[in-house]
Amino acid sequence: MAERRTEDNLFEEEDRKALAGLSNTPQPSRVSHSNSQQLRAGQKRHQGRKHSLDDIPRPTDRYYNDSSDDEFFNRSSSASYSNNTGRGGGGEYCVFPHRLDQPPLPADGTEDYGQCQPLPEFVGSGGGVGIFKVPVRAAVHPGRPPCLNLRPHPLRETQVGRFLRNIVCTETQLWAGQENGIRFWRFEDSYEPGFQGKVKRGDEDAAPFHESVNTSATLCLLVDNGNRLVWSGHKDGKIRTWKMDHPVDDDAPFKEGLSWQAHRGPVNSIIMSSYGDLWSGGEGGVIRIWPCESIEKSLSLRPEEKHMASLLIERSAIDLRSQVTVNGNCNISSADIKCLLSDHIRAKVWCAQPLHFSLWDARTKELLRVFNIEGQTENRIDTQSSQDQPVEDEMKAKFVSSSKKEKHGFLQRSRNAIMGAADAVRRVATRGAGAFADDNAKRIEALILTADGMIWSGCTNGMLVQWDGNGNRMQDVIPHASPVQCFCTFGTRIYIGYVSGMVQVMDLEVNPIAGWIAHSSPVINLAIGNNSVYSLATHGGIRVWSISSPGPLDALIRTELDAKVSTYAKRDNIRILIGTWNVGQGRAPYEALMSWLGSVSSDVGIVAVGLQEVEMGAGFLAMSAAKETVGLEGSSIGNWWLDAIGKALEENTTFERLGSRQLAGLLVSLWVRKSIRMHVGDVDAGAVPCGFGRAIGNKGGVGLRVRVYDRIMCVVNCHLAAHLEAVNRRNADFDHIYKNMSFTRSSTGLNTAAGVATASHLTRGPNASGGNSEEQKEPKPELADADMVIFFGDFNYRLFGISYDEARDFVSQRCFDWLREKDQLRAEMKAGKVFQGMREALIQFPPTYKFERHRPGLAGYDSGEKRRIPAWCDRVIYRDNRSGEVNDCSLECPVISSILLYEACMDVNESDHKPVRCKLHVKIAHVDRSIKRKVFGEIIQSNEKIRSFLEELRYAPETVVSTNSIVLQNQDTSILQITNKCIKDKATFKIICEGQSTVDDGEPAEYHQRGSFGFPRWLEITPAAGIIKPESSVDVSVHHEEFHTLEDLVDGIPQNWWCEDTRDKEVILTVIVRGTTSTEARRHQINVRHCFSAKTFRLGSKSGSKKGGGGSFNRAELRQPSNASSDAADDARSSHKP
Repeated sequence: MAERRTEDNLFEEEDRKALAGLSNTPQPSRVSHSNSQQLRAGQKRHQGRKHSLDDIPRPTDRYYNDSSDDEFFNRSSSASYSNNTGRGGGGEYCVFPHRLDQPPLPADGTEDYGQCQPLPEFVGSGGGVGIFKVPVRAAVHPGRPPCLNLRPHPLRETQVGRFLRNIVCTETQLWAGQENGIRFWRFEDSYEPGFQGKVKRGDEDAAPFHESVNTSATLCLLVDNGNRLVWSGHKDGKIRTWKMDHPVDDDAPFKEGLSWQAHRGPVNSIIMSSYGDLWSGGEGGVIRIWPCESIEKSLSLRPEEKHMASLLIERSAIDLRSQVTVNGNCNISSADIKCLLSDHIRAKVWCAQPLHFSLWDARTKELLRVFNIEGQTENRIDTQSSQDQPVEDEMKAKFVSSSKKEKHGFLQRSRNAIMGAADAVRRVATRGAGAFADDNAKRIEALILTADGMIWSGCTNGMLVQWDGNGNRMQDVIPHASPVQCFCTFGTRIYIGYVSGMVQVMDLEVNPIAGWIAHSSPVINLAIGNNSVYSLATHGGIRVWSISSPGPLDALIRTELDAKVSTYAKRDNIRILIGTWNVGQGRAPYEALMSWLGSVSSDVGIVAVGLQEVEMGAGFLAMSAAKETVGLEGSSIGNWWLDAIGKALEENTTFERLGSRQLAGLLVSLWVRKSIRMHVGDVDAGAVPCGFGRAIGNKGGVGLRVRVYDRIMCVVNCHLAAHLEAVNRRNADFDHIYKNMSFTRSSTGLNTAAGVATASHLTRGPNASGGNSEEQKEPKPELADADMVIFFGDFNYRLFGISYDEARDFVSQRCFDWLREKDQLRAEMKAGKVFQGMREALIQFPPTYKFERHRPGLAGYDSGEKRRIPAWCDRVIYRDNRSGEVNDCSLECPVISSILLYEACMDVNESDHKPVRCKLHVKIAHVDRSIKRKVFGEIIQSNEKIRSFLEELRYAPETVVSTNSIVLQNQDTSILQITNKCIKDKATFKIICEGQSTVDDGEPAEYHQRGSFGFPRWLEITPAAGIIKPESSVDVSVHHEEFHTLEDLVDGIPQNWWCEDTRDKEVILTVIVRGTTSTEARRHQINVRHCFSAKTFRLGSKSGSKKGGGGSFNRAELRQPSNASSDAADDARSSHKP
């Protein structure tokens, strides 16, 4: 305990010293001293050791042990490689064979290093298990069904202003809305290679597509097969139409058809009701209806009358919000419309807002019910938009007052003041959010109507809620602990897309069928088409999944893809320069940065630079903690360093800055050579504080995650606990950083991906990966998922068991091999306590700490009162994909690295630490995504087993309908019976109206369709969709109902009855029947005729007489004969009426 108290006292003293102000020591003139000048050739060597760095044996084809227990072996087919798993064994060194015929490397560092001699590496123990296990990689992902990359994951930076937001499928095309317009793919082109240089950056490997002219951001899409149109709602408030069958020119963007200003703000959602009316929802709870009659008239006008058509439909709008507003009080919420849903089965429309639903009659446009997310009916909702303002003002006021209140604490530089400032800001920043935390967790994100007539809503807490057709809450379930983003349904399956990137498949009884990580970012949209499920991720990638997955087809495709891996596998090489320096709150001249970085960057493709102690002091640390709490970072001094490093690397000429992250005194930045910029991107940043109760950033880590040739690499700059005795605390700091580094915030200067409105940050949990492994009891660190991780910084590990004079003596005589045995970090890695399974090159340079500023040479080591023992505090350690004996990279082991350079810049003396640099050569195996898509298509089209299986999916159950002709009189009802004759398979059915015609004597019928095959207003079909069990039937009510708007009625009497069109009407109903997973459908046509001639008018007690013209129809035969059928029809009518 006494030792523990002593160690804690040391920590407190170190923390107090960290609060010292910035040094104002002037910069003296620079004197350059190289390492060779410092170590004179004639210097006498230490007599206690006969081996030193100069005595390292030359590599051979075998390995052996020496007195230091270090194992050296070649990376060759005969080499013995094992990754120690922490059973107490020693670490390992790797030595690579040296050849002299290495060709020079090009400036971008992308060519293979050939025969350049890598440095020997020490491998720490404890790797290969638990969170330090190397991620599993394969040519075909083993944890999910094989998929087709229609649009491979583009780099985020290439999509600024062009992010895809939504997708829908027509019969032959996939349409996507993006931030600057519309695009579509033809299904027949899905396996074709990409355009390569003919398209904008980011789409080189995508299947061929066609793009529209530039428009405002597309927020929603709607397929209208009746009019052969795709409707789109946009951020500028306009609704536009696009023709499905319009011929397109490969060299010119296609243009919109009809368009009009539908809302003042964005159009958030559009749907087509059962009667062909277009409904749109926008900001402020505004819901508008565009009647089908106006749409039909506008679409019939000639192109030169486009302006008149827009004016006609714009003036026909029905504002539902104004209709339910009385004396300024509105029955529906003023929150923005999240999504609309057309209940085709019951002819209703659902409107979802973040916390409320409103239910409408699609035919009469009447408000049926308003209820909240708990299913409770609400008669009036008071949602004043100004409510949030006082909370925001209070937060701002308390932030300012807290900052002023803690000012004296900053000046006193006390630990309690810093913690108090950080806690106060944290409380203020989270006060407003905490008040609404519960409600925000239940926010509605998506709606779907399933084949059994149920409605499902998905929430931000991962909850799925089932509702019946009248808005009664039936049940809820949380199958996956991640926010729901989207739904789609096919047959009896429900597909759910999550923020975690997972796609989950469930049946109608909420039983999970399957689930897999479909994308590395949130799945924001799903669509069904071409016998496939299309998933769109927030990064813009689109993947295609078989409708039968999971199933036997997956194994067939996976086997074929594995057999052809050599045709689509590619290999690339890149050199990475890592630089780390504890700058001690100072600044460096251009010459120092050139000596450190610029002089060795000519052959590298990527440069990662980590700085420690950029800025310290009590006030700065507390303010940094406060800024982190509210999502801010950076400082003026940090920006100065970024500019200075950029100048040394010839920024904007040779290199381009990808991103950076600062946490108090820690700063990490990433740079890429312009010639390979197209292969590097998607930079995200993270930070983990370790100082002062894991809250302040005087100690901790900052990291950047980047995608390089489709492989994930992470660079982490660390500053661990100081003092010789603090070994355990340093180990704990590393463990804390490794487990908690989360790349949820984009790095400085980069735009975040569009498409996720809420819950955009992934909450990591046991189910985040979708696996059910029992051994995964805690969240897997994000760093563990990377293909390569590089740690660098001031790790603060010291030399133990050696005095100051002895250390100076060994350093002066270059006896680094003996000093390495006294290295705390090497001992801890050998014991498997830190940096488990990671690698470091053999240290062949003097200790980098502690020096007196501006004193050149080895004479600059601390000679003051404390006489700190020299130590290798500043290090570079990495881990790649290797978990065993591997000679070359492959899709199973895609990233293999070696170290070509590891040294300190002893001539730089602007700090008490020397800067360290490390050059790695990285070999990367990845997939040629365009070629793989072509191979995928060849497999699907040529493999007989796969073709046979796909043919079986075409099966649809045999069904019959009771009649193919129905005649209705006024207020008449007939029953259509649909029978499933299959003995084992369920059938799903849907009824659409493929045309309506007015019957004229002697004139041929001309049928015209409504939008989305909607019904005429005089016809009610209940239910219009559903499921039929094997060897069972379902009765569908076909009912005639006179329709008049409230404006057309006075005292209940139609005002225009004397001038109505009294001709008979006829429609063609089509019953579409599918199996639960069948890709083909059976179709039954039924002619329904309304005989106006037999209509009876009831005006008071009087009744009209029948008119002639209907005698040719035997109505008794066309209607169901039994009384039971009439009763069923009456029951059906009463059940669906409000």
